[in-house]
Amino acid sequence: MGCCKFLRNQLLLIKIKKSLLKARIFMQIITLTSDSGTKDHYVASMKGAIVTLYSSAIIIDITHEIKPFDIAEAAHQLRNCFDDFPLGTVHIIGVDAEPHITPGSDDGAYPSIMKYKGQYIVANDNGFFGAFLNQNLPEEFYRLEKLVEAGKHYTFPTKQLLIPAACKILNGENLRSFATTRDKFKKALSPSVLVEKNLIKGYVVHIDAFGNLISNIHRQYFDRYEKDVPYTIYFRNKEYFIDQVSAGYNAVPPGDKVAIFNSNNLLEIAINRGANASTGGAEQLFGVRVGDMIRIEFTPRGSHDNFDSLFG
Repeated sequence: MGCCKFLRNQLLLIKIKKSLLKARIFMQIITLTSDSGTKDHYVASMKGAIVTLYSSAIIIDITHEIKPFDIAEAAHQLRNCFDDFPLGTVHIIGVDAEPHITPGSDDGAYPSIMKYKGQYIVANDNGFFGAFLNQNLPEEFYRLEKLVEAGKHYTFPTKQLLIPAACKILNGENLRSFATTRDKFKKALSPSVLVEKNLIKGYVVHIDAFGNLISNIHRQYFDRYEKDVPYTIYFRNKEYFIDQVSAGYNAVPPGDKVAIFNSNNLLEIAINRGANASTGGAEQLFGVRVGDMIRIEFTPRGSHDNFDSLFG
């Protein structure tokens, strides 16, 4: 009996140690997303500030190539890798990070913290949170009112405001000790998908480094239709089309256009091995830009739609 009790105690200690180690690792991860680029010293300065405040932080760069002030692109980049991070991860969004505060008014853009799916996002409340969440709801939301000095101008707000708050989270400080609970955040206007009887209408929301066109059409919209119903994907008005979704890029020969559902289940249009110095992938070959429309027309047996009206 004594031996069994000893083994049980040892197993319990091992579980406790594993839990503590896992919690410690979770609370060390911090990510950076910014529009600072990598030409200047800004990214190094941000990382130096982090390790000064929290020396054991594991810093992961999501991207620093966001177009200046483009919160929709920042939201897209974080949203598409968010679920790959463990609980307790803290994400810093250094895009349009300068506070816009009117004394005596509750309006403006305050640096804020959102808890969502057990992770934390520290960003300016400039519409980013609304763009990131779409129709989802956060677990908690806070304003960093206590860290913002009235009337002070911040020349590097990501380093001066967002990073100190993120490191307080890493250090396990109670959010209510340095932030104020709020139940509202700024919404953001983002293009939505229209699903009709025989038509899905979406938009290009991002173009990646390969020139691939990533839309906001999720696989779940496509799967509403029966698998044997013919369809055609139209883009760049009526000039270009694809009549099948492939399992991967190499399902077509090099240089051919291809449509796939990517790892985030978003419809993507690409040129297989088409990104090089002379072509630049689907973006340049098709002349498609962010915000351009993509249509999927389904033609079940017996149906007949006026195709030209879709582009009216």
